[in-house]
Amino acid sequence: MSTDPQSRSISELTRELTEQTSRLAQKEIELAKVELSAKGKQAGIGIGAFGGAGVVAVLGLGALVATVIILLATAMTAWLAALIVTAVLFAIAGVLALLGKSRVEKAAPPVPEQTIETVKADVTEAKTRAQEGRA
Repeated sequence: MSTDPQSRSISELTRELTEQTSRLAQKEIELAKVELSAKGKQAGIGIGAFGGAGVVAVLGLGALVATVIILLATAMTAWLAALIVTAVLFAIAGVLALLGKSRVEKAAPPVPEQTIETVKADVTEAKTRAQEGRA
């Protein structure tokens, strides 16, 4: 097969265009799958962190209740110790919630952005080449 487009038949050029378009579409689909998989993993990690924050917050509420009970039932040192534990548990919950929010935001929106950009570039390139072929 000759490499000069001017000397090749329309059927050869059409067949080559069809093959290249098919390969390009397959590669774009592969890219979309990889991109969506990565975003799904980020969302999963974020959701897990939110779950962890919820568990730690429930523990914090339990500690707060214990603090109130101890405050009413005992001397100053016992309730102060329980209050410190409560504050630490809520601080951990806050950190986990911020981590979860950050991870979920990284995964949003669940759209294969890179694939969309490369498809747009491919379409622009195809249009440019088609216009050059007419000129």
